[in-house]
Amino acid sequence: MNQIKAYLEQIATISNEDWEFFMSKLQRRFVAKKEVFLKINEIENHISFIESGVVRLYIPKEDTEKEITFGFSFKNQFISAYDSFLTQSPSAYQLQALTDTTILSITYADLQDVYQTTQIGNLIGRLTAERLFLIKSKREQNLLNLTAEERYMKLFKERPELLKDIPLKYISSYIGVTAQALSRIRKRI
Repeated sequence: MNQIKAYLEQIATISNEDWEFFMSKLQRRFVAKKEVFLKINEIENHISFIESGVVRLYIPKEDTEKEITFGFSFKNQFISAYDSFLTQSPSAYQLQALTDTTILSITYADLQDVYQTTQIGNLIGRLTAERLFLIKSKREQNLLNLTAEERYMKLFKERPELLKDIPLKYISSYIGVTAQALSRIRKRI
């Protein structure tokens, strides 16, 4: 619980009363390596903070080699099928733990209660949503403005842990190239 408190206190100062109320709504969950903990067409009912582990966001395909990985979340980051969570409609993608993962989760109903009951809840919610938006926007800009090799190098510099925790087929999908193209990029570098 200290990790999420430290993360949130970077955003705003939280009173002990608000923190105790928020903490009472969190549930610690363990997700085993390779476990899909939100399936396509399920409604996302949680927003979670990763205490440890790596999670992948992806669109499944019948041919697993054609799955589309479009995001990763790591320790000290939030994870959710956020569009499904906000709209309470079926998710168009899945969440999968790539390593054994421990998360702190809050349900949609409990988060609404935090927003209504605490002084700081709405501010934290808005600022967290803004951070998630900035991550998404940066990724879209990278896909539009950088070459595949530049995207790989940027990813390697910003997130070197990716290479040890994430299979290359997911990294290639994430940067928008085939596994063979990624192999050629890696040989050139």
